[in-house]
Amino acid sequence: MPSEIIINCSKVIADHGWNIAFAESASAGRLSAEFSLTEHSGKILRGGITCYEVFVKEQILHVRRSLIETYTPESPEVTRELAERTAYIFNSDITVALTGLTTPGGSESSEKPVGTIFLYIMTPLGDVSRREVFSGSQEEIVLQAADMAAALIHDKIR
Repeated sequence: MPSEIIINCSKVIADHGWNIAFAESASAGRLSAEFSLTEHSGKILRGGITCYEVFVKEQILHVRRSLIETYTPESPEVTRELAERTAYIFNSDITVALTGLTTPGGSESSEKPVGTIFLYIMTPLGDVSRREVFSGSQEEIVLQAADMAAALIHDKIR
């Protein structure tokens, strides 16, 4: 069952008559799945793409290799590019892109530890960029990120 903030966010999106799409790297489709479980999913959910591997970011979403090499796949710059490309593909009113590190083995560092999540959210009322460091298991990090995305959308458009 989705969290209360995801349920409330879905209702606000539906009340505006808007839709939502997702580009998900670290969350691998979990945000789309959480929003699909709300009563308003049929009205709001446009779709999403899981772009866990760099290949998908580059070949499907056409994120420039130079951007990924300069900033890493888990960065605000790449996350923004993912949101912009996804908004175009899905013709979405609201677009959420999420990258980050939920397990060791990516581009983690002392400045970007495991648990770091980057969000870029595009809405008709303006964009939101956020970097947050969560703790917990891989699933707990992803669910915290999903709730944060929903809260940021809700606060921006209500």
